[in-house]
Amino acid sequence: MKREAPEVRVERVEREGALAIVTLSNPARLNAMTRGMWLQLRAAFEALNADAQLRCVLVRGEGGAFCAGGDISEYPGFRFDEAQLAHFHENEVWGALQALLDCPVPVVAQIEGACMGAGLEISSCCDIRLAGSACRFGAPIAKLGFPMAPREAALVRAAVGDVLARDMLFCAGVHSAQRLYDAGFLLRVLPDGDVAGEALASAQRILELAPLAARANKRSFAALQGVQVPPQLLADAYAYADVAEHREGIAAFLGKRKPDF
Repeated sequence: MKREAPEVRVERVEREGALAIVTLSNPARLNAMTRGMWLQLRAAFEALNADAQLRCVLVRGEGGAFCAGGDISEYPGFRFDEAQLAHFHENEVWGALQALLDCPVPVVAQIEGACMGAGLEISSCCDIRLAGSACRFGAPIAKLGFPMAPREAALVRAAVGDVLARDMLFCAGVHSAQRLYDAGFLLRVLPDGDVAGEALASAQRILELAPLAARANKRSFAALQGVQVPPQLLADAYAYADVAEHREGIAAFLGKRKPDF
């Protein structure tokens, strides 16, 4: 059976399109983000951000998963070249995440199933996060032999807290929805079958409230919680591109074996 092309879809619903639903769709890989999907996500939010009639955005994944990370099958094609790696993180990934952060209206995350790596980063950009009790959260990229990019690490650390961020990145820690709720990352943990309905209900409550006040609050939060990364940290952030452990981590994952670091 031919796999459907991964995509990011935008649907406009409720009150003549005042609510936009953004769906990450790569169900064969639990909605792992391809490079094309990062570009589509950026374009989708840049278009939404320019719409004065928009009141809320709901972000979800296709088929019962939010996002399991990046699509690692693409990685050998670009990750071992420093310039290509820097372009990927600083332009493709961060461009999409910045567009999400720039959204002038509240963004609700409907988190189901896997929320790893890229999924954790995308949900960290959202204002209200609801998750199912079976959800798992983490960024176990230490198993793949590479660090989280500086801007992305700052974003995740600000959202999940220093303790969990360190465990996720140093120990490849994977945590329950309850643990993320206790850390203040999630607004609610729900029975898995209730997440979609409750996320939509949250978005609908936002639609019923004052839209200009919501936009003003978004501006305030953005000014108070900006992600700042010192320029010197970015200077050699991708120098690891061609190191042996980076190649070994990705080769081991694709070969379905334990890496030898």
